[in-house]
Amino acid sequence: MTGITRRHLLSLSAASTAAFAMPRFASAQSADRPAVTVAVQRISTSNTLEMLTEQSNVGARIYTSYAETLLGNDWIGDMSLQPQLATGWKRLDDRTVDVDLREGVKFHNGDVMTAEDVAFSYGPDRMWGGGSVEVPDNVKAVARQALPAFERIEVLGPHKIRLHNASIDPVLEGRLSASIGMIVSKRAFLEAKSWMDWARQPVTTGPYSVAEYKPDSVLTLAAFDDHWEGRPPLRQIRFVETPETASRINLLRSGGADFACDIPPDQIATVEADKRFKVVGGPINNTRYTVFNKSHPVLANPLVRQALTHSVDRELIVESLWSGRTEVPRGLQWTFYGDFYIADHENPAYDPDKARALLRKAGYNGEPIPYRVLNDYYTAQTATAQINTENWRSVGLNIKLQMVENWGQISEGGPETRGIHDWSAAASLPDPYVQMSGSWGPAGSPWRNNQWRNEEFGNLSQELGSSTDRTRRIAVWRRMLQIIEIEDPAYVVLHRNASFTAKRADIKWVPSQSFVMDFRRHNWSA
Repeated sequence: MTGITRRHLLSLSAASTAAFAMPRFASAQSADRPAVTVAVQRISTSNTLEMLTEQSNVGARIYTSYAETLLGNDWIGDMSLQPQLATGWKRLDDRTVDVDLREGVKFHNGDVMTAEDVAFSYGPDRMWGGGSVEVPDNVKAVARQALPAFERIEVLGPHKIRLHNASIDPVLEGRLSASIGMIVSKRAFLEAKSWMDWARQPVTTGPYSVAEYKPDSVLTLAAFDDHWEGRPPLRQIRFVETPETASRINLLRSGGADFACDIPPDQIATVEADKRFKVVGGPINNTRYTVFNKSHPVLANPLVRQALTHSVDRELIVESLWSGRTEVPRGLQWTFYGDFYIADHENPAYDPDKARALLRKAGYNGEPIPYRVLNDYYTAQTATAQINTENWRSVGLNIKLQMVENWGQISEGGPETRGIHDWSAAASLPDPYVQMSGSWGPAGSPWRNNQWRNEEFGNLSQELGSSTDRTRRIAVWRRMLQIIEIEDPAYVVLHRNASFTAKRADIKWVPSQSFVMDFRRHNWSA
């Protein structure tokens, strides 16, 4: 296959460049603390550092170093909610939560965080519009998707707030860990020359501050020694944008980087052949899937979409492109959902004969279906797209593979020009409401953009978020999976995502269960 040839060429390129590279390390050790360089395929898809616009896997990698939320997640442990800028929280009723704020927290500009800053971070000037600052429309949409029934934050004192919701929310506390809720300096935000100036150099509370950001090039973070946890372990972190896998590996080998992200499984042995380096990581709480535009005239027929789902050979993808290092989940759900995990839910089976029969029943006559793909934004994305395209074509689907450069090109054009594209979904809370209803319910971007809608699913997704009857919620969730993955497919699940990072072997650093790179004190030793 073309994908195999490409990987072979990448391997040869990496090996040949390494042969002429002198071993020098970029960690810039000082008597005080080291500095590290991280080679990444992309720093930010939006060219901003404001998480209200940077909703992406690559944004998740960087934001926890410079920004913090009220609650955090144990990224390298059990994914449980942890105190962060909040020291405690108490649910008063189904719509209200009291939150105690950490005292003595400083922003990167030296200001001390108060409840007023927290209320501002969730307020109209930053999220909703209607305040003194003009808020971009996409920011308001993201805020409403992440906090669908948010009403207001009431300041109860310098270090205490009360979160009011307009309706019942079974996961209200968990929403306080969402990245869009990073707490910002009210004064710094209002003093910024423009919204974009703010978004590219936000003033927050994380262990590292934004020293320099050059979009599409480099992000430099500097240690913030007044951080509430104490001095960070690193003097500086540089994220250097290096799109090609071979180039990231070569930068690591030459000493130009200490970490290289998004290493394909077929390159792990090549990297580790040099004992100076080790590849760490594995499956994470993120699902790779391919989504359908129901507004496309061909894909409007659910039988055609069902045929697409029955033509995907997940096992081939996992074995040939991931060396068996990840797995195929039972739909868009996770075992850590507990009793919400529908253990007997099955993905559409790989069954080419059934796919052909569905196409005949649909009256499909070879009409073209566009499939837009980014060049390895996701690990092995291009090779995965080639496998899917060949399998779809083998059952009679006229798939037109279109390689594009950015996410804007994925979504541009009318219904006739948008057909299939790749996506991924992350989960950090043990409840399906946030992931599924937030992404695919009435507040989700596919619904808003008329990409996929199903009225029964929409009503159920709202019930999932408003009911307090756990048995009923589980039944609702089961039905939602049946609709969106079997009867009226919005997507086809490919596999659980995996993240592999190559690093200097002497660095004691643990990867997380997400794309987040944790460089706090508890996760660094060299």
